[in-house]
Amino acid sequence: MQPIDKDNIILWPRDEFGRRLGRIREAMKAGGVDALLISDNANKYYITGRVYAGFVYIPAEGMPVFFVKRPVHLVGDGVVFFRKPEEMPETIGLNLPAVLSLEIDLLPYSMVVRLQKLFPEATTANASAMMREVRSVKTDLELDLLRRSGAKHVHVYSRIPHLFTPGMTDLELQVEIERVSRLEGCLGQFRISGDSMELYMGNLLVGENADTPSPYDFAMGGAGMDPSLPVGADGTVIKRGETVMVDMNGNYDGYMTDMTRVYALGDPGELARKAHRCSIDIHHAACKMMKPGLPAKELWKMAEDMAEAAGLKAYYMGHRQHAGFMGHGVGIEINELPVIAPKSRDILSAGNVIALEPKFVIPHVGAVGIENTYAVHADRVECLTPAPEDIIEFDV
Repeated sequence: MQPIDKDNIILWPRDEFGRRLGRIREAMKAGGVDALLISDNANKYYITGRVYAGFVYIPAEGMPVFFVKRPVHLVGDGVVFFRKPEEMPETIGLNLPAVLSLEIDLLPYSMVVRLQKLFPEATTANASAMMREVRSVKTDLELDLLRRSGAKHVHVYSRIPHLFTPGMTDLELQVEIERVSRLEGCLGQFRISGDSMELYMGNLLVGENADTPSPYDFAMGGAGMDPSLPVGADGTVIKRGETVMVDMNGNYDGYMTDMTRVYALGDPGELARKAHRCSIDIHHAACKMMKPGLPAKELWKMAEDMAEAAGLKAYYMGHRQHAGFMGHGVGIEINELPVIAPKSRDILSAGNVIALEPKFVIPHVGAVGIENTYAVHADRVECLTPAPEDIIEFDV
């Protein structure tokens, strides 16, 4: 997609911008919100197609105002350059809101207080959950962007077996994958909502390192190369009989797909093969279940029941440390709605894009299981990461 004017504040096509603005205003109306003030980069990108320093002010009616600090070259209807937030109310004028929604979950407390003081008569609402709900249902253009990322993601993974050479460490292989991925256009960035999750371009886990707990809610984490980034590859040499799980960045155009595949040097053993097959079977069962109106927690229960029936529950979603979810929405951020977890209140909708990752950790062997990204349609489920799913042996 090529923007008509790269300097315009709005890079989405006019009808796409109108569609997204309309969805936001429907949510504002349902929540009794008079105005919305956006500062989060992911939400600004959703609305405008770009990231900039500043705010988007969206009234219930009328043209949004785009308050811009930097870059200084942006143009377009509603663009207002400013130095500090205290200048904004004067620009907005007399139509000050009775109920103003702020991204309270994402803003520093000091900024929330500062913005509240600018609108002393307004009641403050929380926009964070509302925007997550809006963004959980993708437009046709968003789905196209995700398909493009998925196609490149699959292509990069197809090259992984040819990148391996005997004696390699997990880090050396990951660097080669990162190089190929970046040359294919990967932006390298994981956008994450909420709690901090620091990660560089994804996770590659070999053998026993997959069973090393991390600070994050992961089925497997890895020790990392340094305690300052305690996740992922730790310098383990790839040996026969161990698995190599690759869960690498799929952000090629601002919209991310999420995909995991498992590689091995030689046979990882019967238990690992059985668990990997169970993961694939869970995916197939989930694809039959996923449809608008399905409670997300039913997907979790199905997967857990299948793992238990196979005698694999002790390894399911981790071994030493178990993850509390089996899937999640993806898009601009890697952890969007809906969440596939045992107590999730989310209900699937047409337009959801969901990464499912039923994984297992087998002690002394490594991690197995696949992750795919799916788009939920009214009448079908579309896999956006259609790569081979069986354990893939390295070329040697």
